[in-house]
Amino acid sequence: MSQLKNVEARILQCLQNKFLARYVSLPNQNKIWTVTVSPELRDRTPLVMVHGFGGGVGLWILNMDSLSARRTLHTFDLLGFGRSSRPTFPRDPEGAENEFVTSIETWRETMGIPSMILLGHSLGGFLATSYSIKYPERVKHLILVDPWGFPLRPTDPNEIRAPPTWLKAVASVLGRSNPLAVLRVAGPWGPGLVQRFRPDFKRKFADFFEDDTISEYIYHCNAQNPSGETAFKAMMESFGWARRPMLERIHLIRKDVPITMIYGANTWIDTSTGEKVKLQRPDSYVRDMEIEGASHHVYADQPHIFNAMVEEICDSVD
Repeated sequence: MSQLKNVEARILQCLQNKFLARYVSLPNQNKIWTVTVSPELRDRTPLVMVHGFGGGVGLWILNMDSLSARRTLHTFDLLGFGRSSRPTFPRDPEGAENEFVTSIETWRETMGIPSMILLGHSLGGFLATSYSIKYPERVKHLILVDPWGFPLRPTDPNEIRAPPTWLKAVASVLGRSNPLAVLRVAGPWGPGLVQRFRPDFKRKFADFFEDDTISEYIYHCNAQNPSGETAFKAMMESFGWARRPMLERIHLIRKDVPITMIYGANTWIDTSTGEKVKLQRPDSYVRDMEIEGASHHVYADQPHIFNAMVEEICDSVD
């Protein structure tokens, strides 16, 4: 954990705006590692960003300053990931999902945030949607960035969009074990393994870091007890699909909660989900947008375009 702390400190040093990084203790003794940027800007609804599988607050470094220029930005490591507590999650998909959602709500209460613009990437988008079903009064606008776990698994194999090669390679190595077990087994070679499987991460963050800072960060986020990872495994069936797909439930979000979906044009996630969400919510605001030249990690592939889009959505709220 101390190595993760050191690498993350190097990342957060890049922030220009005032920020506060600390643990937020929940009543059940779990701790949520939280970074708040521009805490002094209290006039507007804060933006809360929820990272994806295997990620953490550090991966938002290309977005934090821009998106906190006019409002407070909160980002945190999901329970079971990054520097947050790593409890034992329920083994069933519904129980695991509820544990994540309850931790987000308890975090919000502890932070004293009355309402927020809620943004989630990938697994974070799935959990932000689940949160919005349960606590719609807290969400002024839901922003889903390449969200995972929406489509129903097709019965026809020809309809399945192929995941990227690195994902298949990792999946074949792992078989039945947890998705990132290979990193933990790799020990000190782990950062090199991240670099080998995901050389694109180094390129994405090259404006800030010429070295392996980001590969090291991803490695140390995932080289610990696989708590959130085990929960994710309970929620999924084969890497791309959720056991409880969100398209079957998105209509349960209160009608007055606006939703914007942002996809990378080159993502492996099914981008037709946006149109399907519109069909499920005919009387509600649903907008879907694609960013050219971006894959699944839209926020890092095209940070300037992404930041401008998100700022525009936030400005529409207040």
